[in-house]
Amino acid sequence: MQQLRDILYGVNLIQVIGSTDVAIEAIVFDSRKATANTVFVAIKGFTVDGHNYISKAIELGCTSIICEAIPTETSEGVNYIQVKDSHQALALMANNFYDEPSKKLTLVGITGTNGKTTCTTLLHKLFTQLGYKVGLLSTVVNKIGDKEIPSTHTTPDAVGLNALLAQMVEEGCTHCFMEVSSHAIHQHRTTGLDFKVGGFTNITHDHLDYHKTFKEYINVKKSFFDHLSKEAFAITNLDDKNGAVMLQNTKAKKLSYSLKSVSDFKAKVLENQFTGLVLNMNGTELWSRLIGDFNAYNLLLVYAIAITLEEDELEVLTQLSTLESVDGRFQYTKSESGIIAIVDYAHTPDALANVLGTINNIRTKNETVFTVVGCGGDRDKTKRPLMAGIACENSDKVVITSDNPRTENPETIIEEMMTGVEGQHYKKTLSITNRKEAIKTAISMAQPNDIILIAGKGHETYQEINGVKHDFDDMAITKELFKKLDK
Repeated sequence: MQQLRDILYGVNLIQVIGSTDVAIEAIVFDSRKATANTVFVAIKGFTVDGHNYISKAIELGCTSIICEAIPTETSEGVNYIQVKDSHQALALMANNFYDEPSKKLTLVGITGTNGKTTCTTLLHKLFTQLGYKVGLLSTVVNKIGDKEIPSTHTTPDAVGLNALLAQMVEEGCTHCFMEVSSHAIHQHRTTGLDFKVGGFTNITHDHLDYHKTFKEYINVKKSFFDHLSKEAFAITNLDDKNGAVMLQNTKAKKLSYSLKSVSDFKAKVLENQFTGLVLNMNGTELWSRLIGDFNAYNLLLVYAIAITLEEDELEVLTQLSTLESVDGRFQYTKSESGIIAIVDYAHTPDALANVLGTINNIRTKNETVFTVVGCGGDRDKTKRPLMAGIACENSDKVVITSDNPRTENPETIIEEMMTGVEGQHYKKTLSITNRKEAIKTAISMAQPNDIILIAGKGHETYQEINGVKHDFDDMAITKELFKKLDK
């Protein structure tokens, strides 16, 4: 139990009706979880306003309410604390409740459109191999050491996030590597956390269903660096046109990395094959099992962070050469007959262009490149025609299919994608709504040495249709179809 007044330390209070001398055993923002010893924080969400559920929380015995607007009718014996911003209040309260866990380990946050999962996962693997017990907070999975905890969001809610960090501290973790999404920054989920390093990968067209404009999206990402402390390090990708923008107002120590520009950490791609990369990393040659220029950037950022945290350079480079690709990120398999399949999470125009660019740079031009791609439902619609257009421009044959349609009609999504297919590409483009049939069709058309990119879902092991998640794993299905083909 903690006192509410202590949990509220640092929160911007407007007024208090009642008392803050109340014992609290949990912070909740879901009214269904409210009890006598909890404090309920009313959050204005993207689709639901928690202020509409204050009475429900009180019915369940809750006597302490945090809100941005005091209800017109108040209940006797209930403490109402009005705050300027409930999202921010929730994050600061969670940080206080769990005794500021981020200050007790080295917290590294990675933000950007693409590469967050790969960078954080590689950092987790690298520092584990360097002998540390470390935590991971990512889109794919959360980890405390080797123990896996299922992940539901790129960045957990503020309470869950601080609870996980506190658990990491309790179990002896020295570092935590964390994806920092634009949603999390905008919703203050990371407010109050003490990041030792902030890393920027890149910024491209994504999440405009939420942020509305690309400028707002950039500004939200930038605000992560704006709030780093002067003791922290901010490391940016100078080859990204918005890389320098990220560091304009940061108080943190500024560092940079690049393949093309003058920077603190520099790399050059010497060889790029389906078997891996050969890089010159700050003057030292490194072989990696990862593939493509985009992974050269990821490896360089991982290297930069490790060196910034004063790890031994030779040991870091040695361990980097042993790391394998992350599930669903340019994941490679081959049939006995020689057909190559690559499963990748590419779900933005830039990511798809990068993956196809990598394939086209490596290929001999004597093979056919197939792309199987879809777009998610209930998400940014503006990227749908762009994704189809990029697939057509960079592939020999394209199968447009369903991704995670969620509550939308998958055929409508496909129709919107097809508007991006120019006339000269019609003959090489198919649309097949059933994703398994789409993959099967591409495989049936392919010849030995041909390359099939299956894009959009990557590591996901489900397909979400009308609120139901059905078992669906692109890599598992591809391997199953290859086995049938090779019989």
